Amino acid sequence: MALPLALAGQDVIGQARTGTGKTYAFGVAMLQLVGKPRKNRKKPRGLVLVPTRELALQVTEDLVLAAGKLGSRILTVYGGRAYEPQIEALKNGVDVIVGTPGRLLDLVKQKHLDLSQITMLVLDEADRMLDLGFLPDIERIIKLVPEKRQTMLFSATMPGEIVNLARRYLTQPTRVRAESGTAEAETTTLTTQHVYRTHRMDKIEILARLLQSRGAGLTMVFCETKRACDMVAEQLKDKGFAVAAVHGDLGQGQREQALRAFRSGKINVLVATDVAARGIDIDDVTHVVNYDCPQDEKAYVHRIGRTGRAGRTGVAVTFVEWTELARWKVINNALSLDFSEPVETYSSSPHLYGDLDIPEGTKGVLPRAQRSRAGLEAEEIEDLGETGRTRSRGKSGRGDREERRERPARTRERRRTRGGRFQDAEAPSAETEAPAPQEAPVETPAEATVNATVNADVETAVETAAEAAPGRRGRRGANTAALTGALADVGAVRPGEDGPLDGAAEHAEAGDGPEPEAASTRRTTRRRTRAADPAPAVEEQVEERPARRRRTRAADTAEQALPVEEPAVEAPASEVADEPAERPAPQPEPERIIPASPFMIVFRSPDLATDDDDPAPSAASERVQQRRRPPRPRPRRTG
Repeated sequence: MALPLALAGQDVIGQARTGTGKTYAFGVAMLQLVGKPRKNRKKPRGLVLVPTRELALQVTEDLVLAAGKLGSRILTVYGGRAYEPQIEALKNGVDVIVGTPGRLLDLVKQKHLDLSQITMLVLDEADRMLDLGFLPDIERIIKLVPEKRQTMLFSATMPGEIVNLARRYLTQPTRVRAESGTAEAETTTLTTQHVYRTHRMDKIEILARLLQSRGAGLTMVFCETKRACDMVAEQLKDKGFAVAAVHGDLGQGQREQALRAFRSGKINVLVATDVAARGIDIDDVTHVVNYDCPQDEKAYVHRIGRTGRAGRTGVAVTFVEWTELARWKVINNALSLDFSEPVETYSSSPHLYGDLDIPEGTKGVLPRAQRSRAGLEAEEIEDLGETGRTRSRGKSGRGDREERRERPARTRERRRTRGGRFQDAEAPSAETEAPAPQEAPVETPAEATVNATVNADVETAVETAAEAAPGRRGRRGANTAALTGALADVGAVRPGEDGPLDGAAEHAEAGDGPEPEAASTRRTTRRRTRAADPAPAVEEQVEERPARRRRTRAADTAEQALPVEEPAVEAPASEVADEPAERPAPQPEPERIIPASPFMIVFRSPDLATDDDDPAPSAASERVQQRRRPPRPRPRRTG
């Protein structure tokens, strides 16, 4: 009906339900007006505005199919992909442009697109563009095209805003309706509708059983939010179904990948928001499920219009929660349906199996024998040169994550510092600061035995002292006192002092061992006598020692004391006094109250009252006492 008017050059307002061929109604007339391409003509002459990217791709496919003999140059322009291919196609010349308002205005602003020779302008799904807030962009684009043009407006519904838009920008338009204008006629009779009152926690189980019904093919599930789409898709994937999600948070390549896999049959469930409810024409969609109740009757009409297209039959199922009953009654009254009181339904309800033809005994998990589809991973992602931030599907709701960008290798070398200086600079070099090696004295077997025993005892004592005072490594007095006590308990022999020896040395002095042990004993005695002669030097060294910087660690003090062979110095009383004499005894734990029943709570508060305490007076008794008090005398006025 609209084709003769469009070929005659008149402005047309077309209204028809989805799937009736609105694209060819304006596409054939536009291709006829544009004609065959010419080399000297590079500016476009036809422009089609659509609300979504998916609809732009579908309209382009239909126009390319219709222009197979003419060879018309048709370009799709939408956001989410690289500018360069679109700019290159505009430079080579195009005849018809199909695109979204945002990317069209970007190309016009960059002076890559000129709309001064447009002779036909088409607004497809105009009501949806107004819902998405494209009205300011549409007005700017209309001002860029010539005033003398042919304008056509097509939509499945015709609200008041569309009528006002048509009155402003269309010249004497002719309104064409494929069916009656009532809302009841919008819903096709070829689609069997079911409405169930369900619980939020049980909807996924009902959906899993519905997908296993007899005759179920490609199924579209509509959710209200993007997060709900990801949640439903993830849960169905865990149950064994081949599923993919389509919503605005995904990249354009991922959205097209999901639609290609759905059309080719690699997946049989497509979970989407209302972005896929307008104009998406996919064959053999047998079921449409409204997982969330639609916002209004227009959304309901467009959702269930994805099935039962071009003379085919379909099934539409709507889940209504208890909190959504009021909204659904508005939709039901607007469409004059017979579901004002939806039946309360659960995944185990017998009428669910009978209405949807679900085999008896079907569970909420798809059997492994029926998992025959390749899945979304079998469809490759096309590199579209996407712009903007990277979007991904992850375990938290969006499938397999894309590979993250690898961080560049660190080129900066880190060097450790101590006290503001590099540690490498403090380390003594082998040529300049290394002390000259001294000849080690030759030890006899007896001396080696005595020294090894003393060193082992000192190390054991130091470790015991360190364990006895945990957390006090920074206190010099405590560490020095602990080391002094440890050395005194060991009883090691120091130069200038006579002390007890361990068992091996005593046997050596007594002469119980063989002759080499006696000789070593004599040499030890001579050393002890020689070391006892320079006593003043030792005293001077002891007097000068407090001026040196002391280390705070017990192990460092032990390493200094043993090789130098200096006499032990007792720690000052002020430093030893820092160590507490005794630790306070641990307080006993309070008595635990174990109730007789785990559901009984017992509170025990201390009794702070004594026998001498008087009970607190009540408010009534205080008022009585105030009444009994004699009134105060009033002062007399003088003068």
